[in-house]
Amino acid sequence: MELTAFYHSEIFKWLFIPLLIFLARVCDVTLDTVRIIYISRGMKYLAPLIAFFEIIIWLIAISQIMMNMDNVYYYIAYAAGFATGNFIGIYIEGRMAIGTVVIRVITQRDATDLIKCLKQGSYGITYVDAQGALGPVKILFTIVKRKNIEKVLSIIKNCNPNAFYTIEDVRSVREGIYPQKIIRLKES
Repeated sequence: MELTAFYHSEIFKWLFIPLLIFLARVCDVTLDTVRIIYISRGMKYLAPLIAFFEIIIWLIAISQIMMNMDNVYYYIAYAAGFATGNFIGIYIEGRMAIGTVVIRVITQRDATDLIKCLKQGSYGITYVDAQGALGPVKILFTIVKRKNIEKVLSIIKNCNPNAFYTIEDVRSVREGIYPQKIIRLKES
């Protein structure tokens, strides 16, 4: 009987339900953000599974609002959960670093050192001579795992701090040269 009394109490209505709506929105929007990223990366089997749970959670949250449309705290909790879920979803995606990117570097300087440094880091590099707005340039392309972006940018900034670069997502890659993980065997 005490549980029923708590369910019908003012604390439940004005504090507990808004908190549940907020947490449900955080979860479903976080899942939505990650699902969209998986779709854009071509992960077609994981995205529908995430969508299933995302919608169940959303239905729970929206049903509470529809049953209590006179409670403004529910709306606030819903909106705050949406905003927080976006933030958390983007943060999680950044930490997961799933996928591959192309880094395009355009430099007016001699790119010999930069090319050498990237090759020493075991990054595949393609480069071409081109003509820019202010004269001859060298365009370098390297395709790397997202988790290696900072390492490559560090090499670029150390070897050619004024180089212009762009980073773009790559949906799929076939073959290529990537840094190998170094496996160290224990010496007996």
